[in-house]
Amino acid sequence: MSADGFTAAPPPGAREDWTIDQGWADYTPEEHATWDILYERQAALLPGYACDEFLHGLDALNLHRGGIPNFDEINPELKRLTGWTVVAVPGLVPDEVFFDHLANRRFPAGQFIRKRDQLDYLQEPDIFHDVFGHVPMLTDPVFADYMEAYGKGGQRAQGLGRLQNLARLYWYTVEFGLLETPKGLRIYGAGIVSSRTESIFALDDPSPNRLGFDLVRTMRTPYRIDDFQQVYFVIPSLQALLDATLQDFAPIYAALETASDVPIDAILAEDRVFTAGTQAYAAGGGRLATAD
Repeated sequence: MSADGFTAAPPPGAREDWTIDQGWADYTPEEHATWDILYERQAALLPGYACDEFLHGLDALNLHRGGIPNFDEINPELKRLTGWTVVAVPGLVPDEVFFDHLANRRFPAGQFIRKRDQLDYLQEPDIFHDVFGHVPMLTDPVFADYMEAYGKGGQRAQGLGRLQNLARLYWYTVEFGLLETPKGLRIYGAGIVSSRTESIFALDDPSPNRLGFDLVRTMRTPYRIDDFQQVYFVIPSLQALLDATLQDFAPIYAALETASDVPIDAILAEDRVFTAGTQAYAAGGGRLATAD
């Protein structure tokens, strides 16, 4: 274990906590233009799809200043609002590094941006997914508290061997969560809001199930990493999500040791059903591309 408690050595050029300089001055005009293309098409689509908290966060941080945002410019306002900052990392980081950053209100974001021929699909999260998709929600005080609580929970889960279940919670909330609002269902998950096609699929397509969020149910449900989701979980409010996370997870983890996974397309008798999906998309073979 390294001096700061991390078990994995950072790659060359990264600090002990895996952070790197953003290197904003090194982005090319084409890379800045790629951000603008992605931003403009999502910003045009998301009113009526994304939740108000996300849209307010976009406005608060002014992420469309022209080209890729400079972390040195957005961090002062983000820190003023909720105490969070964005730190650049060279790519995916080990679990313990990720949890440590979240627990200390630092969001690790990829520094690179996708190539122009990758506008509609990228396997590894880039700066557009991480900053456009995740950071606006961190301007909301309740969601900001949830993310810190998740990071601290991840640190505990490592010692209990339940990271798989906790990863499902992150996937179905932070990445692919839906929110119930008086105006209807809205998107807040970063994997959806940063994706033109999944923004439409998640709310409008008849194929996926849309079910009320239940902590244990969500942690028992596998997810897809290579295509549109077959199920989306709907939270009643951001406060309800935070409240569910602040409880003691030890009894839940103990119960999960003997609980079987719920099939990804299943609807249980106790589920609150917003949409009983046709599952036609998945049954038809789907496609190995989600537009980020």
